Amino acid sequence: MIDSRLTGKVALITGANHGIGAATAIALAAEGVAVFLTYKRLEPLNEPAYPDAYDKARAGSADEVVARIRAAGGAAEAAEADLVDTRSPEALFDQAEKAFGPVDILVNNASGSLGNTFTPAGRDSFGRPLRMVDAETHERQFAVDVRAPALLIAEFARRHQARGASWGRIIGLTSGGPNGFPTEVSYGAAKAAQENYTMSAAHELGQYGITANMVYPPVTDTGWINEEVEKAVAASDVLREIAQPEDVAEVITFLASHQGRRVTGQILRMY
Repeated sequence: MIDSRLTGKVALITGANHGIGAATAIALAAEGVAVFLTYKRLEPLNEPAYPDAYDKARAGSADEVVARIRAAGGAAEAAEADLVDTRSPEALFDQAEKAFGPVDILVNNASGSLGNTFTPAGRDSFGRPLRMVDAETHERQFAVDVRAPALLIAEFARRHQARGASWGRIIGLTSGGPNGFPTEVSYGAAKAAQENYTMSAAHELGQYGITANMVYPPVTDTGWINEEVEKAVAASDVLREIAQPEDVAEVITFLASHQGRRVTGQILRMY
């Protein structure tokens, strides 16, 4: 049996009411981590291209995730927060510390993902609605996927250094990258910026015992998969099959673990 040496650590996980965030909270809790979950309940999309289960998951709280962790003997608390609010990072760390003590692991999972494009608005190849790039779509995407992770990393680093800590983990989720993300151009650009912030954190914070990495999941069934997506994945030589949130949570848990202590400044792409 491998000892992850995570017992007694504290994690702050954003976007953890469903999908990869929820799976990560459950996986870390199983390793003895006290997990503080943040989330924001979102209005239903009411779009035929998205399964009803996706709307339900996005609109729900993290209560079921917390209850599952506690039933298994783990420690979990949750708080709803709007990451667009620049006061949220400090407030979330305050709440996590009040519940469990100083945060050792930061997982930047939340996303303001939306479809926008430089072409005439319409629908993508999977039938999902698209909007032209404008100030509103840019602000929503970058506030959640760039500014919030940057401020959370800064708050994590500030508190870590203030207490003289020597162990820490920063893990983010990404997609797209330097080659762009057609039909989700602001999402791709925002994730590229988050990658850059996280790589900078790896270089600057290593001296304090902090590793910082990004995980690039494959197509993952967090509730949004429809028939057209399934067909595209099945036809791909690279993707082969749709992943489950638990698959991604395993990689995140590895990066947080003792076994991942030598991995930093990396973007781990999953297939």
